[in-house]
Amino acid sequence: MADQVTKDIIVNANIDDVYAIWADFEQFPRFMTYIKSITKTGARTSHWVMEGPLGKDLEWDAETTTLEPNKRIAWNSRDGGDIKTSGQVTFNELAQDQTEITVLLQYVPPAGKIGEFVAQLFSDPAKRLDEDLRNFKAYAEATHSQTKTA
Repeated sequence: MADQVTKDIIVNANIDDVYAIWADFEQFPRFMTYIKSITKTGARTSHWVMEGPLGKDLEWDAETTTLEPNKRIAWNSRDGGDIKTSGQVTFNELAQDQTEITVLLQYVPPAGKIGEFVAQLFSDPAKRLDEDLRNFKAYAEATHSQTKTA
């Protein structure tokens, strides 16, 4: 059975910049604590590596199912990986150069020892997502301020 969590945050940057940063999945390790790497493998596919238990990485492939510029990005993991996940992030332009992003994340923890680790990792998925969103906000705002002064 899938677990689901939804969180949102307001970023002090324009929607174009916020969307562009989020749409570049290879930047995620800069603000997602447990993600080690993401490599684009095709126009809409990517390979994810996450820090796992006892030095063993967890890996999966994902497919971007929706790319609506400045509106929405959605994804699904593909069969055969260590983690099964899907979700979407939506972007809402606010006044004064701000953007609200909302993330809906669904995941199915795997069975066995890896599943036990993932369950611990996601024991409080709302807290984990909140931390990653705060990190994203700091990263996006720093990136946005650099582009404004350049």
